[in-house]
Amino acid sequence: MKLIEEKLKNQVLNSMINIIDKNRDELLQANKKDLQAFKKDDQALYDRLVVDNSKVDGMIKAISEVKDQEDPVNREISSRELESGLKIINKTAPFGTIMIIYESRPDVTIEAAVLAFKANNKILLKGGKEAYNSNKILVKFWHDALQENGLEKDWITMLELNREETQTFLKNPDETIDLIVPRGGERLIQFVKENANCAVLVSGRGNNFLYVAEDADWKKTLEVIINAKTDKISGCNALDKVLVDKNIPNYATKLQELKEVLETSKVEIIVDSQVKQTLSSSKLIDDENTWYEEFLAMKIAIGEVENMDQAISRINKYSGGHSSAILTEDNSKAANFMENIDSAAVYHNASTRFTDGGQMGVGAELAISTDKLHHRGPLGLKQLVTNKYYVYGDGHIRA
Repeated sequence: MKLIEEKLKNQVLNSMINIIDKNRDELLQANKKDLQAFKKDDQALYDRLVVDNSKVDGMIKAISEVKDQEDPVNREISSRELESGLKIINKTAPFGTIMIIYESRPDVTIEAAVLAFKANNKILLKGGKEAYNSNKILVKFWHDALQENGLEKDWITMLELNREETQTFLKNPDETIDLIVPRGGERLIQFVKENANCAVLVSGRGNNFLYVAEDADWKKTLEVIINAKTDKISGCNALDKVLVDKNIPNYATKLQELKEVLETSKVEIIVDSQVKQTLSSSKLIDDENTWYEEFLAMKIAIGEVENMDQAISRINKYSGGHSSAILTEDNSKAANFMENIDSAAVYHNASTRFTDGGQMGVGAELAISTDKLHHRGPLGLKQLVTNKYYVYGDGHIRA
């Protein structure tokens, strides 16, 4: 794949910023069609679908931030000269073609494409049918920006495929795909993993846990739980499960207060059998699979644990490997928890809502990876490259 000079890439991004800004009404009208056609009883999905002026401003900001970042391609990682005289240089290189499959979220059409393009990758966008009109107009904007600067439209392609056609495409694509990123729920991820014939980088699934240690500052605890649960229920970094140490002082009183605070925020509470003894009016969790579930709703599960070791064990068993938090005033206890929890992001006395490229200083992100290869956490510009070895000799042959 031909490398594009950084100056030309940035010219395309400048064009895209201007096109979006000048054509806001066209985008908002397209999104209005999607919203009017939305019939599902799924508030989180609906929230992700909405595009307003604030969301458009966010799209422009994402493009601008990526434009201002250093080109990640062809950067030297290491260089060495061997005793034989052979010189070996390792440099960053584009993946090639990246496919992202996502639900709702028209802003992903911007963030995914701008990151892939700046990292010199082609990108195939397979958005959900619920955002068809919004995605269609955004891809048209991309094509206008590319052609305005003398580049082919195929750097950014929108795939208009139904489920069966997507399955066929994944198994036998009509072009080489180097990486697929499914960004959505468990069923979408499983569908892609079962059908793809190339590398799949899993992202997007939350089911995040928070452990309240026996020495937790209760004021901080309530504030963190409410923020992590209610700030944005559609976010994959939203909180779903709370584990409370049974040795916390005034255990029953604090559980009652937590219940009252959550219910004031209109959060549905479900509890395990131990917590049920205190919160008798709350619904009992009667299916173990609930602990594996990502809610994406104003709903939270509260369970009791005997100690931190039990909390760690439960989190590593049930969580999605996305974000986990501990509330404690003991730094050594926090360090132990954070080192032993198997999640992409671990928190001490902070909301899981910070697992986000912008919040973590990475900038725009393609997704939050919960895989361990090739990267874990926010997939920003620097993570959308692979590497290549350049070996220089002078007639060298191996003996």
